[in-house]
Amino acid sequence: MSDGTVIRAAGCVLWRRASAPGGVEIALVHRPKYDDWSHPKGKLKRGEEALAGAVREVAEETGMDCRPGPELPATYYEVNGRPKEVRYWAAEACGGTFVPNDEVDRVAWLPPAEARGLLTQDRDRPLVDAFLAALRTA
Repeated sequence: MSDGTVIRAAGCVLWRRASAPGGVEIALVHRPKYDDWSHPKGKLKRGEEALAGAVREVAEETGMDCRPGPELPATYYEVNGRPKEVRYWAAEACGGTFVPNDEVDRVAWLPPAEARGLLTQDRDRPLVDAFLAALRTA
């Protein structure tokens, strides 16, 4: 029997200014448990606001402090028969140091087109385009 309670999560398209064409790089995290590349994200704690959870997850998974910007589209999918909603924000990295851990063993900073190509889940790719659109209108 599946539990219909929505799993609430949040994350960020974490970015920094770069001298590369386009002027930005996006951080992707590699999770050894799933052997996948994704945007930093995670489940919210009980009572935690989504934006606060997104910033916390960025810090936990990448070691980066960040400055949140515009909200991006949420993603929706099922995990073990339960619906999951992940809310995202664009967030500029503003310092910090990555230290590999059991949850995330690598962080890659890539130009947007390369980041889009490395993402494991198709549902994560439109977030790169939404981030670029938000950056252009900022």
